[in-house]
Amino acid sequence: MNYLAHLHLGGSQPAQLLGSLYGDFVKGPLAGRWPTDIEAGIRLHRRIDAFTDGHPLIAQAKLRFPSERRRFAGILLDVFFDHCLARDWERYSAEPLDAFTRHVYDVLVNEPALPGRLALIAPRMAAQDWLGSYREFETLELVIAGMARRISRPEALDGAMAELEALYQPLFDDFRQFYPQLQQFAGTQQIHG
Repeated sequence: MNYLAHLHLGGSQPAQLLGSLYGDFVKGPLAGRWPTDIEAGIRLHRRIDAFTDGHPLIAQAKLRFPSERRRFAGILLDVFFDHCLARDWERYSAEPLDAFTRHVYDVLVNEPALPGRLALIAPRMAAQDWLGSYREFETLELVIAGMARRISRPEALDGAMAELEALYQPLFDDFRQFYPQLQQFAGTQQIHG
């Protein structure tokens, strides 16, 4: 799951939203590095990732990609699934997507101590409405280009957008089957800590 899904699943309180995002930017043991409620959000983020990575529907979705692309299938699914979530947001949330993203951006703007790279990207994330822009499939092209700049062999993602387009319906169907299960899992994790 990528930013939007983690934020959606992690809870609506500021510390929960921060922890949901920090999970992508904070590595290693926590042990008091952050306030308790933020660390709880980071731990939930990690459990969501583990549940997702081990789920049979995700394994099936990854197998839809050509074998030479499978190394990157997980990250491509992450961003594609954020598109699916944004596209059908009202199916999964009573709060409108625009209201949700505004709330997230307000929390980020009001947090003076964002970790590392998140501190650098948060202003752009808000100014360019990264989360809301996932509604448009074309946004994934920009996201994939950004990912390509951060890997040692950027050419490995050449053609990825065309593959997502060709696989759109089966991957969308995978998302529609998987996401309610992930929502249920995340809900039980919040209840039981």
